[in-house]
Amino acid sequence: MIRIVTLVSALCAFAATANAAEIKVMTTGAPKQVVQTVADGFQSATGHKVTFVQDTAGGVRRRIEAGESADIIVATPEVLNALTTAGKVAPGSQVDFARTGVGVGIKEGMPRPDISTTEAFKRFIAETPSLALPDPAAGGTSAVFLAGLFQRLGLTEVVKAKARFQAGGYAADLIVKGEAVAVVHQISEIIPVKGVTLVGPLPADIQLISTYTAALPAGPPGEAARAFMAALGGAQGAAAARAAGMDPVR
Repeated sequence: MIRIVTLVSALCAFAATANAAEIKVMTTGAPKQVVQTVADGFQSATGHKVTFVQDTAGGVRRRIEAGESADIIVATPEVLNALTTAGKVAPGSQVDFARTGVGVGIKEGMPRPDISTTEAFKRFIAETPSLALPDPAAGGTSAVFLAGLFQRLGLTEVVKAKARFQAGGYAADLIVKGEAVAVVHQISEIIPVKGVTLVGPLPADIQLISTYTAALPAGPPGEAARAFMAALGGAQGAAAARAAGMDPVR
């Protein structure tokens, strides 16, 4: 009897493995932690495998337009709308799941600066000896925004003298490497970096709130991809967003 039960268990496990799918997710950096957290639970519950390709918003758009494939695409609505118009994303498949703003982080242990007003933020930028920033040349949402913000605030030349740019990934990693003492980036890309303390968001009058959305590529969707999208847009995604310092979209 024990042998029969063991054989049945083995056959069930084999069947689950045989039916498992691999889902490729192409995502921008800001929501990566949310998507990864949901993926971990999804893989454990279903046996499906989730793999990731990460790039900036501009990079994701260029990759998909160039013909690179993905089962789920995660980016800003602006990028996904453009890809829908180009026939690369299935119309009506978009699911908003998280929002985040831009914030300031500092090396752990440093005194917290005042960034409560635009003038205070400008003083902080002027007084900070080195500043980690996402590289606008890579086409990231916050990077392009910050380049324009510094120009509007008359800080372009000030920033140029102290900026250390990160092309993709967490700009806050440059603090850990000793290349900068502060960072301005999306909040969800500051919180995961150990050794860096989040000071807080930019003042409301100069803030950028970005929504992150998942979508399916054009063509017949896979059932596993649809199931993962449902998890991302549901309670699991909401909990993961809060844990990553983002606001869920429900």
